[in-house]
Amino acid sequence: MSEAVTPLHFADVSKSFARGKERVQALDHLEITLQAGSITGLLGPDGAGKTTLMRLAAGLLLPDSGTVRVLGADTRSQASTIQKHIGYMPQRFGLYEELSVQENLDLFADLQGLSREAVRSRQQELLKLTALGPFGARPSGALSGGMKQKLGLACALLRAPQLLLLDEPTVGVDPIARRELWEIIQGLREKGLTVLMSTAYFDEAERCDEIILLHQGKLLKKNTPAAFSAPLQGRCFLVSQQTASKRHLRETLQARPGIQDARILANGVRVLCRTTTQPETRAGENWQAVAPAFEDAFVDLLGAATSTSDSPVTSNTVAAEPAQPTSPVPPKAKSIAETVIEVHDLCKFFGHFEAVKGNSFSVQKGQIFGLLGANGAGKSTTFRMLCGLLPASSGTLRVAGVDMRHASAQARARIGYVSQKFSLYGNLSCDQNLAFFSSAYGLRGAARRQRLDWARREFQLQDYRDVNVDELPLGIKQRLALACALLHEPPILFLDEPTSGVDPLARREFWKRVNALAEAGVTVMITTHFMDEAEYCDNLVLMSLGEVLAQGSPEQVRAQARSEEHPDPSMEDAFILLIEHHESQIRRSS
Repeated sequence: MSEAVTPLHFADVSKSFARGKERVQALDHLEITLQAGSITGLLGPDGAGKTTLMRLAAGLLLPDSGTVRVLGADTRSQASTIQKHIGYMPQRFGLYEELSVQENLDLFADLQGLSREAVRSRQQELLKLTALGPFGARPSGALSGGMKQKLGLACALLRAPQLLLLDEPTVGVDPIARRELWEIIQGLREKGLTVLMSTAYFDEAERCDEIILLHQGKLLKKNTPAAFSAPLQGRCFLVSQQTASKRHLRETLQARPGIQDARILANGVRVLCRTTTQPETRAGENWQAVAPAFEDAFVDLLGAATSTSDSPVTSNTVAAEPAQPTSPVPPKAKSIAETVIEVHDLCKFFGHFEAVKGNSFSVQKGQIFGLLGANGAGKSTTFRMLCGLLPASSGTLRVAGVDMRHASAQARARIGYVSQKFSLYGNLSCDQNLAFFSSAYGLRGAARRQRLDWARREFQLQDYRDVNVDELPLGIKQRLALACALLHEPPILFLDEPTSGVDPLARREFWKRVNALAEAGVTVMITTHFMDEAEYCDNLVLMSLGEVLAQGSPEQVRAQARSEEHPDPSMEDAFILLIEHHESQIRRSS
């Protein structure tokens, strides 16, 4: 196929799917064209049609109407030919975890009809590109999340494709691995490869040559990142206030007339106004005009602030009522700091491997506490010990006053838990999952009916009651998982990467709920790879190779990374700088 032809062209493309007795329109008369040698970002809320677009472009689906042409060829008649000239990495790339890195590369070469001998030099080139060369004999199941994504990318590049399709390649990986993946992708563009990638990260969208924004299967806008944000000039401000917490300031600003969006940053709350007229300011507030960014345009175009989910709710309120928690979750006591999670010299061994190395920290009632770290740092192991799902090897571990090493069942009754992969039953409907978890938590009779009604209403699940979980968009799965975890009104909530892969609007909705829960006195512990979310936490722990590197407020953690070269580091800067410094010290001493 000629390199001069258009890499990808959708002409009046529509695609629908059956969902129960209904049909869902995934793409609706879509018209798009990619420029050769460019990186194009694909963004949109859950259900916008991003993955459907990717699968149509890969020739794995055929359109109901319209034409998809890839490198000049029609997918209806030339799908097998097209697939020889493209690389496709789906959201959950199917590595064989019992096979080594090299064996996975060999297997994918076989599946693509490539001779192992002929492709050997290409494999060595890709192992060098992805820095996986030293790990060729390691089982892929033993790789970190970032290394798995890089191996998936290497497998997608075996054919040396002209068009590379990446469906959220950086989902679930830490900032260091995300940076490494982006360096690889940008290097591929410099070699003339055309890349289409979907992403939930706004900073990644800003690095793209063009952005395609989808909504409900339709093309909302296609342009450069700068062209998206330019119309918002004069509508963006950074607001700070010395006497209020950023979380409280954000909630106050979001509720104010004239403000469309408010989000927490390191140095204040970023505000997007509905017009160029600045809303009323209050005593003590400092308003500073700032340049618009793509994230502002995303929110503006999709109208996030006008959604029905805009009013935050807690586990004890209904949307139409003020947030007035009832027993057993009392309002947050501002004057008395009550420790509800206490960790001292916590260790965990798996055989001779020490995954958690004598860590200590504490969490106060009503706090949002972040547990951060690179893939493989020991976060999930620590998290599972705190939840009573994994026994500690040594140390003190108390949750809700209960020693988790000896009486974890007592504490688990007071805990709500949302796991990394959402522990929902995919072959059960939304209602059936709610019913199962309510029974598992011991809810009966009128109390059970009341909580089930509350969950459907508060998390807007009415339209999905009879839909199986496997068929739900990721954002709806997240809502359902959180609803299930809150059915028994727990005073402590554990959230293990709950926003991984979830679209930006669903993440905003999620954090409104979490902030409201914390204000109502619920203690929240969360792991996340989104460094902007770390700014919502009251306190943080940053882990690397099983050890705690830094802890304190977001401001205190960022301060530990400050230097002449980085006088004002962001949380992502602090994460990368502190972890890379620690890991280099470990390598020098070993």
